[in-house]
Amino acid sequence: MVNLLQSVYKVIKNYILDKAGIDVRLHRMALEIAEQNMGENRIVIASILPNGALMCEIIKKVLAQYFDGTIEDLTVDLDKRHPGEITLSKQPDLNGAVLLLLDDVANSGKTLTYALKPFLEHHPNKIQTAVLVARTHRKFPIQPDIVGFSLATTLQDYIDVEVVDGVMTGAWIA
Repeated sequence: MVNLLQSVYKVIKNYILDKAGIDVRLHRMALEIAEQNMGENRIVIASILPNGALMCEIIKKVLAQYFDGTIEDLTVDLDKRHPGEITLSKQPDLNGAVLLLLDDVANSGKTLTYALKPFLEHHPNKIQTAVLVARTHRKFPIQPDIVGFSLATTLQDYIDVEVVDGVMTGAWIA
């Protein structure tokens, strides 16, 4: 009965990615990160909580196979609807590093824009942004550098990533 209800619920949601699709895209994103940063010595991944941290673990495993430098990570915590106070899990040393800001969805660009704030005092070699899903209508002038899945949407659409027991299981249009 539970499986039937879950199947019916999934039909009601307009899914754009399932778990397998997410896994493939995260793997491809990691390869793209490695390719774009050949010759760099260090990447610091700043993942936006909560789902960015889930993505970070997968991307780090794949990236470590292809990137010869050091890979560090930290988390960024902020209220995505009303960003104000931004908390980092640790203070990064970005001198000589690539900063990769990682999040699950770029809906309006607001979260990525505000999440960059604590890093602007530092002097990384470069700053990149990466998202699993990017929609075409943004209100803030930020364009993700690395995108797992790009989707044309209306202004009223919202993309949500579903997480079950700490695993990203799907992405859908709300």
